[in-house]
Amino acid sequence: MLEGIEIETATPERILRTGLGFWAPKTLLSAVELGVFTELAQGPQSLAELSRRVGLHPRSAADFLDALVALGFLVKHGNGTGLNYTNTPDADQFLDRNKDSYVGGLLEMANTRLYRFWGNLTEGLRTGEPQNEIHDGGLDAFSRSENLDAETFRGFVQAMTGLSLGSAHALAQIFPWDRYHTFADVGTAQGGLPVVLARAYPHLCGIGVDLPKVQSIFEEYVGRNGLRDRIQWHAADIWSDPFPPADVIVLGHMLHGWGLERKKMLLQKAFDGVPAGGAVLVYDAIIDDQRQQNAFGLLFSLNMLIETREGAEYTSAECQGWMRDIGFSSTCFKPLVGSESVVVGIK
Repeated sequence: MLEGIEIETATPERILRTGLGFWAPKTLLSAVELGVFTELAQGPQSLAELSRRVGLHPRSAADFLDALVALGFLVKHGNGTGLNYTNTPDADQFLDRNKDSYVGGLLEMANTRLYRFWGNLTEGLRTGEPQNEIHDGGLDAFSRSENLDAETFRGFVQAMTGLSLGSAHALAQIFPWDRYHTFADVGTAQGGLPVVLARAYPHLCGIGVDLPKVQSIFEEYVGRNGLRDRIQWHAADIWSDPFPPADVIVLGHMLHGWGLERKKMLLQKAFDGVPAGGAVLVYDAIIDDQRQQNAFGLLFSLNMLIETREGAEYTSAECQGWMRDIGFSSTCFKPLVGSESVVVGIK
């Protein structure tokens, strides 16, 4: 550094970390596939024991597990013959297949199918066309989920629940639920949001809205949480059926899967379902209005290019504009957790 002048030196570090960034996610995806975190949820295990349980070859075992330590998913204790591994709190909470909060079903799907489709991103950018099963004449994501076998479908629904729990707890804190009595969660999956809200506010009664195939999974989850008296099930086709009436209607991770016309259609149906003074909450990985901060939201929008014909994420300003066009009297934007945020519309 010259006196009084700091010279910024260009390095390839960011370029290489990003260009080779697929190394880290694939390591995590393989760990989920092998059941590493589920095994460690039972307690600490040595290198040899964990390797035997999940089927690791001696050549790769130490590098693989230590990479998971360096990435922040495992913790290593002791040394020599006393060395063992445990989960980090996040991994233990969200990557143990035996917990309701497990989000690994989504990662399992990413590992088995989505990972390879992202290899065709360049073609998608050039053509604007999906690069998943639709590319070869297969079903769209909505139809495909209906045709999954029971076990895979349950894993998918469980993953959707786990993915929403952080935002559910944040919504319970930042929205004035004491002013309302009923709510409907459209695209509810297992019912994670209704359960969180009903636990936090004993006066609230909720409705979970989703595909008919989800009903038994939803009712099992709600029953396990002892809330069948305050949380009800409602099967609906989101396009042909009206939303059940409620003081508040929640559209969580719903709008990003569709083009502008259908985004507005869902908002209109939600608007029609709440009374004057009622609210519609839209939460998602909403892109910042300057489109330069929420990297996850922007990458998720590219994922919608891979997975859908028209889907895309959107900014808070766009969503609030759609709401005002529909007739909401006021709108506002609030951050939730991580890359997630919510737009609130008051009728």
